[in-house]
This record gives sequence, structure tokens and C-alpha cells, in this order.
Amino acid sequence: EYGLTGAVISNNRMNLEKARNEFHVGNLYFNRKCTGAIVGYQPFGGFNMSGTDSKAGGPDYLILHMQGKTISEAF
Repeated sequence: EYGLTGAVISNNRMNLEKARNEFHVGNLYFNRKCTGAIVGYQPFGGFNMSGTDSKAGGPDYLILHMQGKTISEAF
């Protein structure tokens, strides 16, 4: 239902790969805290009820703040 962040603490690579494949979150952290995304360096956002599937600071973020318009003109 929510998918903002997730974190896994493990020395087992198989556990980390399983989390990489199965966690549906915007930001996934391995062997570190799950807070503190760096603005301008690490885009931040979530999925489902935790966001719009885009990330603040990511390449698709600007589109959320735009409104499309088509203009047709005849001379």
C-alpha cells in the first residue's frame, strides 16, 4: 500500500538481491539508515500511497508541475 523507503541490514548478498527485486519502494537502502536522501544528488519519492511514482529532483519531476497545451494557428 505504501512504498516510500525500505532498508535492509545484512551481510548476505542473496538477501540484498532479494530485497532489490521484491521491495517496491522509491528509495531502497542497504546497510545504512533509511533517512537522509541528499537533495540534488539522490532523487527522492515513493510509490502507491507514498507518492506519484516520480522523484523530487529526478528527470521526470518537472512534468508534474507543467500543463500541456496545443496551439493551432492559420495564416
